[in-house]
Amino acid sequence: MSGDLVIQLGQEALMVVLIVSAPMLGLGLAVGLAVSIFQATTSIQEQTLAFIPKIIAVFVAILVFGPWMLRIMVEFFSSIFMELPARIS
Repeated sequence: MSGDLVIQLGQEALMVVLIVSAPMLGLGLAVGLAVSIFQATTSIQEQTLAFIPKIIAVFVAILVFGPWMLRIMVEFFSSIFMELPARIS
C-alpha cells in the first residue's frame, strides 16, 4: 500500500464526513442563528433556550436525512472493500 493510496483514501473519507454531516450542521446553524436573533430582540438570556432547539433540529435532521446519510456511507465503504484489492496490487 503506497502513501498516495492512503492519502487518496483519507481525502475521500474526509469528503464523505463533510457531506454526511452537512445537513445536521446546517440546520443546527440556522436554528442557532434564529434563536440568537430572537434572544437579542427580546433580551431573554436563558441558556437552555439556546441549546434545546438546536438539539431538536439535529434530531430532526437525522430523522429526515438518515436514509440518505446511510446510503452515502454504505456506498463509500462498499467501494473501499470492492476496490481495495485492485488498488493494492
